[in-house]
Amino acid sequence: MKTRRLLLPVLVFMVAAAVGTRPELWRDEQVVSHVSTAVRAVALTIDDGPHYKTTPEVLAVLKEKGVRATFFVLGENVDRRPELLAREVADGHEIAVHGYHHISLTRQDKAAVAAELERAEQAIGRGTAVKPRLFRPPGGHYNAAVVAAARERGYTMVLWDVDPHDWARPPAEDVVKTVLRQATPGSIVLLHDGQYPLPTPRALAIIIDRLRAEGYELVTVSELLRLNERRPALGGF
Repeated sequence: MKTRRLLLPVLVFMVAAAVGTRPELWRDEQVVSHVSTAVRAVALTIDDGPHYKTTPEVLAVLKEKGVRATFFVLGENVDRRPELLAREVADGHEIAVHGYHHISLTRQDKAAVAAELERAEQAIGRGTAVKPRLFRPPGGHYNAAVVAAARERGYTMVLWDVDPHDWARPPAEDVVKTVLRQATPGSIVLLHDGQYPLPTPRALAIIIDRLRAEGYELVTVSELLRLNERRPALGGF
């Protein structure tokens, strides 16, 4: 009996130690992965683009459904396809930073992280007047240096709490099921448009319809952040 009693504290300690060494410290108060709100609102976020094939398909779905999303763009892809970034802006979507390259920022020092952010900002600024205020590190990995560099440049760091792993190219139906199962008021959904083919455009159309049928509003991350247990409805921002 004494042995069993000792096992639980040891296991808890081991788990806590393991979590403490991971770069994806999603429970950190400096990072947003979910917004506390009673409003049935969900933010759709799209990472890694723009891509010359997938992004137009995603944009077409969003336009047809009348939904605005938050695009966490890569600077190098913006430089390749500035016209798609301009189209995202023209369609009213929110533009956020995902870095310039899709690299693990936890392997960089603070100065290198800041340079990566600055280069991404420059790519976005060349074709638009947008000044992003949201940042998502590639892979969701971050550490103290990443947090400090982002904070000094005025960013709110945003992760997610719903991840259907669409980048792994599962059937669209699986993407839909995961999102519907995991989404709650205040959720931030992670989707991708940085490669081709992806199940994302097809899944996205169904996700929007199903979430609306369940009484959800689809909003940008900034709109979701404004809710934060302060508003009973979306109107009147």
